[in-house]
Amino acid sequence: MQIIDQILELDRDLLVYLNNLGSPTWDSFWLVVTNKLNFIPLYIFLLYLMCKNLSKKAILILVLSLIAMITFTDQITNLFKFSFERLRPCAQEGVMEQIRQSACWGYGFFSGHSSNTMAVAIFTILMLKLPNRKMIYLMLPWSIVVGYSRIYLGLHYPLDILCGLTFGVFSGLLFYTLFKYLERRLVVV
Repeated sequence: MQIIDQILELDRDLLVYLNNLGSPTWDSFWLVVTNKLNFIPLYIFLLYLMCKNLSKKAILILVLSLIAMITFTDQITNLFKFSFERLRPCAQEGVMEQIRQSACWGYGFFSGHSSNTMAVAIFTILMLKLPNRKMIYLMLPWSIVVGYSRIYLGLHYPLDILCGLTFGVFSGLLFYTLFKYLERRLVVV
């Protein structure tokens, strides 16, 4: 159990360090980055790029796969949060006094923002890999920046973000594979 305690202590120390790099000048920027609704235009654009060469049936399968992926990552994240019951740093006595923070509630292990954005990033990269190879240079940093916003705002520990990103990679791969399987089985080319 001592190794786990050491990892959690390092996680806390890294959070305090990274969080305290922030300043009021940047607060509004990070609040914009962390708000999922601000990325709706990006999601619509990515959906357009993914759909533009697909049949109507394949588009329906794509949209259903994306809905299933986001639901899956969101619900598994909630399952972990309510199973582990690790308080968010902004709600954890002994930590919240050391960090800059925003409004806070509940549990934080692991980050839903990180898992969802990374799942979308991986799915998008795989869907657009041939016509838009450079998409990887946009999507992966975007997901990591969203994850960092959660540390900046004192809502997640770095380990919450790392686990969320890792789970997002798994989810993106899983649902891309599911989409391709269903597309092969159900869409006549």
